[in-house]
Amino acid sequence: MRTVHVSLGERSYDIHVGTGLLPRLGEWCRELGLSRRAAVITDTRVAEHHLEAVMRSLRAAGFDPVAVTVPAGEGSKQWRQVQRCHDALAAARLERRSLVVALGGGVVGDLAGFVAATYLRGVPFVQVPTTLLAQVDSSVGGKVGINLRAGKNLVGAFYQPRLVVADLETLGTLPEREYRAGLAEVIKYGAIADAALLGLVESGMDRLLRKDPGVLEPVVARCCEIKAEVVSADEREGGRREILNFGHTIGHAWEALAGYGRWLHGEAIAVGQVLEAELSCRRLGLARGDRDRLERVLAAAGLPTRVRWTGRRVDRLLEVMRLDKKVRDGRIRFVLLAELGRAEWGHVVEEAQIREVLLG
Repeated sequence: MRTVHVSLGERSYDIHVGTGLLPRLGEWCRELGLSRRAAVITDTRVAEHHLEAVMRSLRAAGFDPVAVTVPAGEGSKQWRQVQRCHDALAAARLERRSLVVALGGGVVGDLAGFVAATYLRGVPFVQVPTTLLAQVDSSVGGKVGINLRAGKNLVGAFYQPRLVVADLETLGTLPEREYRAGLAEVIKYGAIADAALLGLVESGMDRLLRKDPGVLEPVVARCCEIKAEVVSADEREGGRREILNFGHTIGHAWEALAGYGRWLHGEAIAVGQVLEAELSCRRLGLARGDRDRLERVLAAAGLPTRVRWTGRRVDRLLEVMRLDKKVRDGRIRFVLLAELGRAEWGHVVEEAQIREVLLG
């Protein structure tokens, strides 16, 4: 097991990464000094595989947990499910020192975190991510929220977990497509902050695709280290934390336009990374060979790297991009790569150039 510390003063917490960790969850939660009442928020698919192990671990540690199950999929990140969860927590008489456990992927983590942030004006929560994407990215850093029809994650909060437990064994029940989608975030971390990590992913791709813990554990832990470093320096995305959005300006817009669930998040940001790397070539002089290498690594992970764009589709994409949280004064800003392993944030790119890159 490897432990990564997120240093945020009184809001600091640990991330445990390893195999066979679910039985120890209750023990670690007990060390947080919370009250006995607890709620585990999960989805229907994850519940089949991992809910009983989590409930058993919590009970063994002295907790009195209830389970709250939502439908699997991006569609659960909406107000209706938030209200359902709030009502369930109230019925279980959770208090301000009670515990909410988010058991699932990014959707469950975002939803449960937002529920915890808003119930009784904030109750403690613990992330137990069961997808690769959530283990390396969305479970760390305290961004929680839900979607609107207008776009992804437009309602939310910064609310840090008290603990993250990433049990790599849970990835064994993850559909292959979702696992590969998580590799898009892994590759992103190498592209923005650690060229050596990108090289490790590139050379170890076969072992990663087999979910070999010998390479998976250090890769997941390194991604968490990078995010912990960035979040510790810029918790509320006032500057450097924006580098984590590489590939997301276009990727989030395409995910929303295509229809949530039709494209997985990692698939959309894989396409976004390739296009934003192309912008990086034109704006920052990123070497063409680096751009092509990034596309090859994404393709080797079995991820899409291109979309067939039409003028009408580009028009609609730009409409969605204007709602991006990084927009300032109506101008779209991007994270761009100066080189593989080094990203810069805050670059304003005019819509004419975005259109030019999309239409190729």
